[in-house]
Amino acid sequence: MTLSGYTALVTGASEGIGRGIALAAGKAGAGVVVSALDIAAAETVVDEIHAAGGRAVAARCDVTRRADIEAAVVGALAAFGRLDTVIHNANDTGAGARSVQEIADSHWQPSFAVGLRPIFYTARAALPALIASGGSMIVMTSQSGIDGTVTLPVYSAVKGAQRALVKSLAREWGPRGVRVNAIAPSAMTPAQVAYLEREPHMRAHLIARSPLRRMGDAEADIGRALTFLISRESGFITGQTLVVNGGALML
Repeated sequence: MTLSGYTALVTGASEGIGRGIALAAGKAGAGVVVSALDIAAAETVVDEIHAAGGRAVAARCDVTRRADIEAAVVGALAAFGRLDTVIHNANDTGAGARSVQEIADSHWQPSFAVGLRPIFYTARAALPALIASGGSMIVMTSQSGIDGTVTLPVYSAVKGAQRALVKSLAREWGPRGVRVNAIAPSAMTPAQVAYLEREPHMRAHLIARSPLRRMGDAEADIGRALTFLISRESGFITGQTLVVNGGALML
């Protein structure tokens, strides 16, 4: 599937799933704006896309700052002349693994500040360009927002709220020709690798959850699914959450 002529802006794209989807979009032919808090890491991903023959630029973006998101959108238009999709991937685990009794009021703010409010900022900033291109917005959410995860109530609440916001935006923007969808991915990331190094017994458990009996790959598995949602081939799909986790969760 080709994304030649498309432009994609990806937040939180310096590592993990964000890096994988940026690489996949770039290799499919899209011009990619690799935005991240760590500009040096973002530039490394840009170099990888260039090495594969793609087009990309880096943008420093703190998604908790409305001005940074607005600047990233302006930068995408300046670099490539259009914006076909904006992908909210930036993430914060909030309180981490804690029971409800252990969660303080202060644990809520970081997760909302990174995972939810920036979607509103991005929607406001990107909509005119997405209307012009007939494009789409994609939110990287989680299975936790569908069926919940024990000891992750803050994270699960934010991910569930993301899915509700996706549906609302899809209904509002549909008449304007703009689609909004979400992906709930499962893939190996640096954080996942570190976790399995600490808890090696969990590898077999995680693999056994999937009928396909393997872990996902950020670029090959998640990135290709995202490429489909970016493309006009998915032009009749909006307001949906595509679960890409090897069948570990079936809806």
